Amino acid sequence: MATIVSYTARPRRILQALLLAFAVLIGVGAYALVGLGRFDELPPNLLTYGIGAAVLALILQVAVMWRAPYADPVILPLVVLLNLLGIAMIESVHAANSIYGLRSSASADRQMLWAILGVAACVALIVLLRDHRHLRRYTWISAVAGAILLLLPLAPVIGDARNGSKIWINIAGYSFQPAELAKIAFAIFFAGYLVSRRDTLALAGPKVLGIHLPRWSDFGPILVAWGFAMAVLVFQTDLGTSLMFFGLFVVMLYVATDRLSWLVIGAIMFLPPAVFAATQMGHVRTRITCWLDPLSSANYSSCEQINQGLFGLANGGLTGAGLGEGRPDVVPHAESDFIFSSFAEELGMVGAFALLLLYLLLVQRAIRAAVGISDGFGTLLAGGLGFVMALQVFVVVGGVTRVIPLTGLTLPFLAAGGSSLVCNWLIAGILVRLSDAARRPAARQVPGSPVQPAPRAVSA
Repeated sequence: MATIVSYTARPRRILQALLLAFAVLIGVGAYALVGLGRFDELPPNLLTYGIGAAVLALILQVAVMWRAPYADPVILPLVVLLNLLGIAMIESVHAANSIYGLRSSASADRQMLWAILGVAACVALIVLLRDHRHLRRYTWISAVAGAILLLLPLAPVIGDARNGSKIWINIAGYSFQPAELAKIAFAIFFAGYLVSRRDTLALAGPKVLGIHLPRWSDFGPILVAWGFAMAVLVFQTDLGTSLMFFGLFVVMLYVATDRLSWLVIGAIMFLPPAVFAATQMGHVRTRITCWLDPLSSANYSSCEQINQGLFGLANGGLTGAGLGEGRPDVVPHAESDFIFSSFAEELGMVGAFALLLLYLLLVQRAIRAAVGISDGFGTLLAGGLGFVMALQVFVVVGGVTRVIPLTGLTLPFLAAGGSSLVCNWLIAGILVRLSDAARRPAARQVPGSPVQPAPRAVSA
């Protein structure tokens, strides 16, 4: 006979409240410094902005205390801080463009509105999704929804091509990037599909050059994912989105099977399409040229964006020009694709590394949740969402700093854009739910005692 005794676990809601307050203080302070730097006065809407940010943080705190009391106390403060820093930098870019009259750009007011919608979506997900395992019921529905979302930009009338890529839709004057929502749907599908077939996929096949290849009968899933990624590459001419989805599937395959061969196979399979894009697609070929030699006299004019971004990085130096003191107005898309360059110019190398550290902590928390969850579906979902965020940060920062060619992806929570921000807030909500499941009190049996129901977890 045995009894069920739960381990003592600390919800740490007070810690989360303090971290949220600290994040709001830093974010609102950054917004104030932008106004002082650009106009030598505090922004006229600073009080409203500060109160709004505090109210949103309070709503998040209450939602977590109510529905996910054991969630990781660091995830939401990190997301709030990144979002507020992004709004401050967007305001800096917008103000610089207004002063020098070069071109219009996304405004901080619009990004604030998208942030409100993103927080609302995050809170709704935390409240309504009581158990992440319910998402597994929608494995194939998620696959269909993700495919439709990813192919929507190819539809007539609503499809919108920008900078050589067809990844946008335009409805009633509002633009949306369906791929941002599709990555969540595909992460759910991959997690549900792989968790039910992980044993079959883990079976070793023939060994070639020291690598265990999968059996031919198990090679179908990766071929389907590869074909779909190639369809995105060919028809939407978007290497970044294609890489993101195929990379997500291959990494989740590796997590599910613990076989390094899947990573090697995935890299080999993606290499020929990448070479095809670099040689046959004009805008991709231009990005390759700008990656290799942007400062030459022959390429300088066509590589203006990467060149001005590099000049901004150099101008920032070690400690930066100061918030509101840089010249992001000379960098095309400084509030979106090149917002990292804007940060590095105004906050310097120190600020840029601090920004990367925030992302590193967020990804680490996702991986920590993946390790702590007892069910395979939650492990794969948390690991997949953490990886896709890490991949986006790598390819964006790598493109700006010329480590890799530009891909057209945007930094999560920072870059201007409603679809990206709202969908990343949804990812934050899923991670909160997953971390709550990972950190809830475990139960153990004490021999010699009658079996009793395990005590339910109580909120802080």
